[in-house]
Amino acid sequence: MDAVLQFIQLNWLNLLALVWFLICFKGYMYYSKRRSYDTACLASILHLYRTEWMLRMLDRDMRIADATVVANLERSVSFFASTTMLILAGLMTVLGSTEQAIDVIADIPFAVEATREEWELKLVVMITLFIYAFFKFTWSLRQYGFVSVMVGGAPTPDENISELQKQSYADRVAKMSSMAANHFNFGLRSYYFSLAMLGWFINPWLFMALSTGVVYVLYRREFKSSTLKTLMMSVGPIDEKS
Repeated sequence: MDAVLQFIQLNWLNLLALVWFLICFKGYMYYSKRRSYDTACLASILHLYRTEWMLRMLDRDMRIADATVVANLERSVSFFASTTMLILAGLMTVLGSTEQAIDVIADIPFAVEATREEWELKLVVMITLFIYAFFKFTWSLRQYGFVSVMVGGAPTPDENISELQKQSYADRVAKMSSMAANHFNFGLRSYYFSLAMLGWFINPWLFMALSTGVVYVLYRREFKSSTLKTLMMSVGPIDEKS
């Protein structure tokens, strides 16, 4: 118990910064997910576009264009998944060269002197963040694969299915596509927060400030951006209960 208290006393600032980071990271994830149910944002508006896309896909005999679009989305996710593995390899290399990295950061103004153990802890946290991103990207990639299967198995126009069946199928494919996009978005957010984590190696206060800044940037882009306004010009404002 004394050792734990001594560790907290010596590292209270780093622990505070880590707790604030987790609040920003998990808090924004929860907030954006809950708000997407009743507020216009990129996720909710794009889901409407995906539903429109799938309804039109069901009216086409040839689905080559639809399959091509899904394949392009898969390639984007695959690129980030592969890049994440390269970043993890680089971080593992830095983990084995801690002393040299400490010497480089020590020359930066306002840099807080850190022990080898503190540096390794920060690197482990960053590695954990990119492992999380990798799992999100790969799960998104698999879900886009499911979308491809659903597009391939979609009923053709000459089957004369009812409007209710048509809407139900389009909703299922659109939901799967939105789930894949959302997991891809979680991985991208991890990249944003990893940039904030770089500030931790310089100064814990900078780390907390950058974490807050990332939340602000993400909120502005997803809920208040000109991109969102442009998308809403076409579909109109969503119903508060939709």
